[in-house]
Amino acid sequence: MNPDKRIGELRNEINKHDYLYYVEAQPAVSDREYDALLRELQDLESEHPELITPDSPTQRVGGQPITSFVTVAHDPPMLSLANTYSREEVEDFDRRVRDGLEGSGVVYICELKYDGVALSLVYKDGKLDRAATRGDGEKGDDITLNVRTIRSVPLSIKDSASHTSLQVRGEVFMLNSDFLELNKQAEERGDKLYANPRNTTAGTLKQKDPREVAKRTLQFVAYWAEGESLGTSHSENLEHLKKAGFPTSKQMRTCTSIDEVMAFIDEWDVKRDELPFQIDGVVIKVNDLRQQRELGSVARSPRWAIAYKFEAKKATTVLRDITLQVGRTGVVTPVAELEPVLLAGSTISRATLHNEDFVNELDLRIGDTVIIEKGGEVIPKVNGVVLELRKPDAQPWHMPSHCPCHHNAPLHRPEGEANWYCEHGACPWQVRRRLEHFASRDAMDIDGLGERAIDQFVEAGLVTDVADLYDLPNKSEQILSLERWAPKSLDKLVAGLEKSKQQPFHRVLFALGIRFVGEGVAKVLSRAFGSMDALRSATEEQLTNVNEIGERIAASIREFFDDESEQKIVERLRVAGLNFEAEEMVQTSSAFAGMTFVLTGELTTMTRREAEEMIEQRGGKASVSVSKKTTYVVAGASAGSKLTKAQELGVAVLTEEEFRTLLEIRE
Repeated sequence: MNPDKRIGELRNEINKHDYLYYVEAQPAVSDREYDALLRELQDLESEHPELITPDSPTQRVGGQPITSFVTVAHDPPMLSLANTYSREEVEDFDRRVRDGLEGSGVVYICELKYDGVALSLVYKDGKLDRAATRGDGEKGDDITLNVRTIRSVPLSIKDSASHTSLQVRGEVFMLNSDFLELNKQAEERGDKLYANPRNTTAGTLKQKDPREVAKRTLQFVAYWAEGESLGTSHSENLEHLKKAGFPTSKQMRTCTSIDEVMAFIDEWDVKRDELPFQIDGVVIKVNDLRQQRELGSVARSPRWAIAYKFEAKKATTVLRDITLQVGRTGVVTPVAELEPVLLAGSTISRATLHNEDFVNELDLRIGDTVIIEKGGEVIPKVNGVVLELRKPDAQPWHMPSHCPCHHNAPLHRPEGEANWYCEHGACPWQVRRRLEHFASRDAMDIDGLGERAIDQFVEAGLVTDVADLYDLPNKSEQILSLERWAPKSLDKLVAGLEKSKQQPFHRVLFALGIRFVGEGVAKVLSRAFGSMDALRSATEEQLTNVNEIGERIAASIREFFDDESEQKIVERLRVAGLNFEAEEMVQTSSAFAGMTFVLTGELTTMTRREAEEMIEQRGGKASVSVSKKTTYVVAGASAGSKLTKAQELGVAVLTEEEFRTLLEIRE
């Protein structure tokens, strides 16, 4: 058969099976049959490379890692929905819509609010041309290479002649089962577990190597379209998208009254845990596109749509016990051991209680029936006691006087602090947490050294401090005798240790785990002193002369470097080849000269480290604390006490979108 013809047949067949599997969830062939078709196509394209096209199923994963993402403009802008937790506000929305349409009849379409990451797709001549993140709504990052790996995103459109130019927007998300499998694999490797499906999806899409993105099973659902040959209503457009090969939500409903809207909300508030993916609410839209245009938008939110968000799930269970957990700096945290209870699709048996004061404020007692809740995060929290169910003999809980480690070291609580500490340097819990912190992504980022591997090395006596890690390549025989270790995993660890020696000085300083020295303070110290030698010889007075370094931080730094055992560890790290000298930062402009920024909350379009680097490259300073001298506080999602302090001091507050705009203005 003519190779060109057979290649076309194979592509059509594979695209059909991709649609049936990833969109309709109705596979028509076995995995083996599908793989045979793909192999035949790969072989034919290998023999005839001139016939390879970008929309071929074989071209989903390819290309080399990129160094940075290109910013692209959205036209039209990607609007953000107004959110509410109040049914009264949904009713107000309905009233405003009807007033705005001057009594015209209105039909709503209700859809589930997928808890994922917004995505814009642009198709030209029926082929995927560009995929971009939402960003600030006006501009986002071009992530086309990564999105091509998502099999539910069509590379070419069915009946492309009818869609020469088409924009599609939707949500990228992860199925609960795929997220659990990802965490299972991470646990088996000994790596840190991922927090939740949404954050994992966002992090995956920002990977710079498409091959890494392809290893994770991401999903896409379309909820908006603009282009030729579309309908006059939102529901018609969704039907067009489905026929063109896009996945659309199967759980949607047209409603002719607000009562029907409320019934849809009630139904899915109850049934949301039955879904194979995470949702956090319901989106209500005016169905008629002409009416949408008539209503328009305000700020960056449409007047014709609103998102009703569900309250955090709550449950009651019995507090069986309160145990202690020891962190890397010796902080001893009480942990609630709970009667297992199903909450938001997972079984909860433990929850942090933060500190002794938190336990006392709630007046928690062993045997109490407690209220736990779980919002978007995996980690649940205890937020109350059902007092009417308390037993008469229930006794208040008090922090023990000694650490649960085998050294039985006494605990102490420094004046003015909420935390209790174990100060025994050989406390095995502290050793593990310090090693985990040292190897973590934001510190030395040692590939191949996860939590399970650290547990094994500590148990086997191969490491007792962070400097021991760099002796591991000389202990290959002992490592290979441990469970689940093979030459390949050992090679990965050795390569990870070697690569970590290239980390800049401020990352090394942060990795040491000095109390009160986080990423921001480590950068400040790195700039101020320039080297490990200069820092460790600095007096408390010299330290406090540095802006942002207070007496508490200075005392902690001096205490660390005055400790003989810590001095020996630092020297061994020097011998191992870690970077003890600060690199001179490349400043691209002086646009932010004299300005001080404080970042708080969760940023969605960039990491905190990227934001700090952009500030510093423009001559500004990224600070860790808010004061009257702060120029701007950049407040992301879930901003906390720093935002409150900024408001109290009258410091200017920027949203993430406003911060990105400022970066562009001061380019």
